[in-house]
Amino acid sequence: MTDRVLAIDGGNSKTAVLLVDADGKVLAQVRGPGAPPQTVGMKRGLDVFEGLAREAAAQAGLSPDEPIATHTSAYLAGADLPREEEDLTRAITERGWSTTTFVGNDTFALLRAGTAAAGGVAVVCGAGINAVGVARDGRTHRFPALGAISGDWGGGGQLGNDALWHAVRAEDGRGRPTLLLDALLAHYGEKSIAKVVEKIHFEEIGLDPHALCPLVFEVAEQGDSVALEQIDRLIEEIVLLATVSMRKLELMNEPVDVVLGGGVLTHTGDTVVGPVRRQIVEAAPLAQVRLVDVPPVVGAALLGLDHIGASPGAELRLRSAYNDNVPAAVLDVAASG
Repeated sequence: MTDRVLAIDGGNSKTAVLLVDADGKVLAQVRGPGAPPQTVGMKRGLDVFEGLAREAAAQAGLSPDEPIATHTSAYLAGADLPREEEDLTRAITERGWSTTTFVGNDTFALLRAGTAAAGGVAVVCGAGINAVGVARDGRTHRFPALGAISGDWGGGGQLGNDALWHAVRAEDGRGRPTLLLDALLAHYGEKSIAKVVEKIHFEEIGLDPHALCPLVFEVAEQGDSVALEQIDRLIEEIVLLATVSMRKLELMNEPVDVVLGGGVLTHTGDTVVGPVRRQIVEAAPLAQVRLVDVPPVVGAALLGLDHIGASPGAELRLRSAYNDNVPAAVLDVAASG
């Protein structure tokens, strides 16, 4: 069988699958709904992944009775602890998609998507928030990322939930006035936020905090102090995640790539990324802070290509399929290889 890598980027809100050959050529790419096994259940989550993997195999012209790939490189939201990674590795291996399998947290794929270096720091802020650091000698630092019980704050879901919280308190007098109240009333088409809460309670309408997140940024643009404080807190948290990882790995005074990704960071212009970049560089002057410019599934594929020992040219070819702005480090390595 020709060496192939099946790459899976399994986020909370979407799943991306990429099938590439050992030369970095894209054979197929498909997208589907988010299906974190820790949230939807192991069988249901893996059924979604398998459906997408089989779709990619068919798109690549593979026979249904042949293995999809040599190696499966799966980087998943919710794979936060070693026990979860082991369980997922075992379950995916049993599906028989490939000869070998590696499962890791999706922040590692983000980091590899954003840098060609041996290490760095990545912070993802999408539906949730997380970070990982990798030193050049292979040492890693990561957070449990289990939500409030592990000290986490941030992400689109958090901002959306907090927007509702502030709107309720603005209406009933426990909180400060905020334009978030008007924004949420318009969003739900109601005249009272108390009525919205009642309908959510009785499951007459759903609470989708991720849909409320953009309202925070819209209201902040109008100068609303409550919304601005939410964004300031998010900026502080992203900077903390990055700098704590850097300190733990003794990278504060070293040249280090800091990769930012996730929908909240990539879809809000310079509102968050600009202040985050300035504050990180103030703390670590040699840091290079960049917003990821290829999909994180590319990082999962690159980690898979690393695993099978693909040539440096494979990385160049894969990146070029998505972005003409290939990092200089990749060009240098490809040329020397």
